[in-house]
Amino acid sequence: MSAVFGYGSLIWKAPPFNLDSKPGYIKGFVRRFAQKSHDHRGTLEKPGRVVTLVKEQDWEEHRTNDPLGSHHVWGRIYYIPSGPPGDEIWAYLDHREKDGYSLVSLDVYNVDDQGNELIVERDVKCYVGETHNPSFGGGMPMEDLAQLIATTAGPSGPNKEYVYNLSTAVRELDPHSEDAYLKELERLVHFRDPERSNDPPQGL
Repeated sequence: MSAVFGYGSLIWKAPPFNLDSKPGYIKGFVRRFAQKSHDHRGTLEKPGRVVTLVKEQDWEEHRTNDPLGSHHVWGRIYYIPSGPPGDEIWAYLDHREKDGYSLVSLDVYNVDDQGNELIVERDVKCYVGETHNPSFGGGMPMEDLAQLIATTAGPSGPNKEYVYNLSTAVRELDPHSEDAYLKELERLVHFRDPERSNDPPQGL
């Protein structure tokens, strides 16, 4: 059996086959809308933005005015069986994450009832859009990023839905899974979304 860590759309749109899963977080990375999306939430002419993981020290080269947050990236571990079902699931994931992502292995953490940190799974596979991949878009001011996301769409739907779905899914993972960056971006996208601008974001 193997495992994959989902930190973006995999949290709310799980892989097939009703896999066993549990929440957790990784350390040493930030989750940012820094990956251009030409095939899901945007087009070649107007790429959208989806999340990738960037090492904390690397992000300092690209950071503008985004909040640093807690230095923990919360997501969900999915357990993938061995044999033919697992092969099919990995093929599905490779296709879904084909636009600039590569596989790395990471340890995933959580806290016990006494608040002590522990490793819940070692060497979990994770799709990361490295900063040197051709679809890496880097940082931009939060207001400009929100405007781009609020006005972009692709074959998988409006880019803004990705922000709303991710923000809601992360909030529901665990009592400790608050993400200041997602919360602020969700607020900014709401104010630029003509369908929701008069309604407060769910997390505020």
